[in-house]
Amino acid sequence: MKKPASVASRRELPQKIRIIGGVWRSRLLNVLDLPRLRPTTDRVRETLFNWLGQDLTGLHCLDICAGTGVLGFEAASRHASTVTLLEKDKKIAANLLKNLALLQSSPVKGGVHILQADGLEYLKRQADHSFNLIFIDPPFAEGDLFNQVIVEAGRICDDSAGGGIYIEFPASRASEEVEALLPGWECRKYLEAGQVKACLFRSKTA
Repeated sequence: MKKPASVASRRELPQKIRIIGGVWRSRLLNVLDLPRLRPTTDRVRETLFNWLGQDLTGLHCLDICAGTGVLGFEAASRHASTVTLLEKDKKIAANLLKNLALLQSSPVKGGVHILQADGLEYLKRQADHSFNLIFIDPPFAEGDLFNQVIVEAGRICDDSAGGGIYIEFPASRASEEVEALLPGWECRKYLEAGQVKACLFRSKTA
């Protein structure tokens, strides 16, 4: 029997997602079955960390709207000096803490901090140039939040020693619209995979 459209169209979420590199390579993260979570795929993450390099020593990283936390955990696994994961949802933030506790059986060099906080409000409180690598992968439905987060990220990111601003956004959105929000930056690396576009922005002076 054919499933109702509402069920058939629901995206199947993995119950586990694998870290693909570094100290925590092949370790699994538990993923909550929530519609707003959209884990970055293995293929996209592999490409991203080929762009960034496999060793993030010295970089201070920020994962905004962390969700599954996989981007932040991948950065920590690759020796980032600090990784801060922000998640507004209480249940999702609690799951991040549980995953971190499991991962810490294999310690990493840097510090990992998980905060239940509104990503945009957190950004507004940060000093200019206070992070080196920022991951932006918010729920695609929250367009206004997405735009404001990008603008603030451009202010607080300093990629002079490496890093940059990594952004995922819907394939239906023109890349030029996203680039316009970061006038001092340029998209140096670009990927389109299915319904997702991804850009790694570097400052024009880097």
